[in-house]
Amino acid sequence: MYIRVMEKITEKILLEKSSPKTNKLEQIKILNLSRMGLKSEDLPVPLLSKLCSLEQLDLSGNMLQEIPKGLHLPSLKILNCSNNDLEDVVSLEALRNIEELRLEDNLYLTVNDEHKVIFLLPKLRMFNGKDISSTAHHIRHGSTEILGKRVIGVWERSFSLPDPITAQSLAAVEKRFIAACAQIKYGPNSLSEYTKWRVEMIAKEYLKSLTCSEEEEGGKVTDTTPTKENETRAERKTRDLGGNSITSPQKRTRNNSEVAAEASPRKSSRLASAAPVEASPRKSTRVTSTPQKAGPIMSSPRKHTRMTNAGTPEGSPRKSSRLENAGKTESPRKAAKSVISTPTSRPAKDENLRKTAKDQTTSQQSKPKTAKTENNTPRKTASAKLKVPQEPVSLQPVHVLQCHSRQDSPEDFSTQLWACAFEPPRECSGGSRTVATCGGETLCVIDCESGHVLKKYKVPGEEFFSIAWSTVLMSRTGGSGRPCNILAAGGKRGLVKLIHPRVNLAFGEFRASRRAISIMRFSPRSASFLFTGTYENKIFLWDIGGLDRDYNFKISKLLVLETGSTPLHLSLPPSSPDTHLLSGCDDGLYIFNTELSKNTQKRNEEMEIVFPVYKKKDKKNTYRTIDGLSFLSDDIVASKSHMQGSIYLWSWRATRASWNGRKKEVAAVVLAELQWSSTDIPYLSLSTCPGYGYVVCGDEQGRLWMYHITDTMMENFKSGKTISATEVLEWPSPVRAGMGALEGPSINSIAMDPELHYLVALTDKNMAVVWKRESR
Repeated sequence: MYIRVMEKITEKILLEKSSPKTNKLEQIKILNLSRMGLKSEDLPVPLLSKLCSLEQLDLSGNMLQEIPKGLHLPSLKILNCSNNDLEDVVSLEALRNIEELRLEDNLYLTVNDEHKVIFLLPKLRMFNGKDISSTAHHIRHGSTEILGKRVIGVWERSFSLPDPITAQSLAAVEKRFIAACAQIKYGPNSLSEYTKWRVEMIAKEYLKSLTCSEEEEGGKVTDTTPTKENETRAERKTRDLGGNSITSPQKRTRNNSEVAAEASPRKSSRLASAAPVEASPRKSTRVTSTPQKAGPIMSSPRKHTRMTNAGTPEGSPRKSSRLENAGKTESPRKAAKSVISTPTSRPAKDENLRKTAKDQTTSQQSKPKTAKTENNTPRKTASAKLKVPQEPVSLQPVHVLQCHSRQDSPEDFSTQLWACAFEPPRECSGGSRTVATCGGETLCVIDCESGHVLKKYKVPGEEFFSIAWSTVLMSRTGGSGRPCNILAAGGKRGLVKLIHPRVNLAFGEFRASRRAISIMRFSPRSASFLFTGTYENKIFLWDIGGLDRDYNFKISKLLVLETGSTPLHLSLPPSSPDTHLLSGCDDGLYIFNTELSKNTQKRNEEMEIVFPVYKKKDKKNTYRTIDGLSFLSDDIVASKSHMQGSIYLWSWRATRASWNGRKKEVAAVVLAELQWSSTDIPYLSLSTCPGYGYVVCGDEQGRLWMYHITDTMMENFKSGKTISATEVLEWPSPVRAGMGALEGPSINSIAMDPELHYLVALTDKNMAVVWKRESR
């Protein structure tokens, strides 16, 4: 167990833990600060820099994320930073006299960081207890020489110094040069991050040497425009697209083609001159039969597989797609870059991008009003208070990414993207800027701020349908468990892939079904509990347990829930996630009791929730396909049926309270009905942001219907009246160079981070759109 210091490191503590014993900091040679629960901010740089004679420092078993900047220990030769939370090693560069270094059991460090630290510390000869002399010589000299020649080759083939040389023109050349050099390949894929890091460093040094030569010859650089270090995202995006690449930061690989969003002032209709791209398979009809086997099951022992920009983990077996016209899978290749031209911003409050309630009513006058046929529907005023901001948010599109392409082809506009989910916030930060997306044979982890694909994971022959995040504990040597965010992904093969994106590791898999996995959800209360809905018409509850330091885990099957049709959405009541599960299925919405104290492992539904739209049943449609389901608060649920043309808000508590325990069917206590598109395309799911009171659902034209649900609105809901959207965001109409604008596709899935800084919308045409909240 850690001993957490109650005060920062003081001179007294340093003297107590030093050797030999002395009363002067300048005379300390050995210092042991291990297992004190120290974080980076607990290390006082001015005080520690007085240790001018320090030769050995032990910082093992703490919680350091980095070595503080500015730390100067000129005599330090031996450093032990094992069993910490180090995320980066560049901060060690200041300790250039280190000869022996230990970094074992730092969960977030990779082989790329090992190469970086060997390069940065020129005197390092022992690393993690091993002699690295020969390896270090190759890293510091051999590979550097090879990369240097390739960088020079890129310059001589395609670049020259600007004339005249100004700070602005030189900065533009440097950006394009670095972007071009980023395409240099050397060594295995597992070291691609280190290669990009070194290439960028070499490119900057080479360009600096050229400009120094120009200055010596009299060509002085004129500082007419200051270099933009704090430039806007729009400026950076325009420049990056001009260079056809983007410089990757540390600890990231990027293998996507970015389609930047156009800010067209008028987007009231889809463009007639849209790009002649491959037609997307539309979801005009539902699949009523369970897909058949695509191939025999392949045995696949669990292996540790590093995620790379084109990494191909072990093969895994079978199963079928949710759609009739799913795209064919192909072998992965290098990412093809799209050449895009795009404006840089969208008017924040352009009236052409918003529709008022009056506009929506006018535009859909022909739509049948469900409320007129629902006079007997139970309705009530919401009892739960929605403590959310009263002012609506304003979003603008900042990135359109095409990162799930078959064979990484920029011409692929047919791969369907099915699910997205934001990474759980670290500690108590509240928001998150990292989102995972899945579609086709690819899973991507994206930084919403920069628009870069941080990680990319491919399984040839797979088609991923669902993903889910959870924060589980990983045991650590001699200390308490370390929380880490893991990602589960599943699809047509019926296998659940377990991935730790932070360290680029696909650490395991298990078979959840003989058929395809349609949906997955982790329990918010029991972090290791994973629900998987399958095309067997069953939901399984698994316990994956915790992880040991070698990523070993143990799978236990806890429950089997019989659904009778394919589960499409799973939702757990925020107030009782351990006792009940809501499942939106292909033929209705069912409630299951999931209490593990009960003896029965295999269970049927406890009740079925029925909705007023069911009364419109005809020969063509039963309106029972629940293709949208999410909690807006502890009590309020948002759900919709295929072809309903609206979204219901209903009370979970009031509906359950009306159940008498005998009859299976229970009428939903509807609180409100939200007007939505009258499309006949299924599986366009909705999403909610409880903290800001938002319900959002995309439609068949790439639009986002935004509903800001506040206390005032809930109090003013009137029985039988359909509520219009607060705002309808139009499709941003991205443009590819020489191809024209891309028409609005169907929005299959939406995710928002808890603080609604970002919204991500996935389409049926291989495009992921990132929207960002504008500051007021």
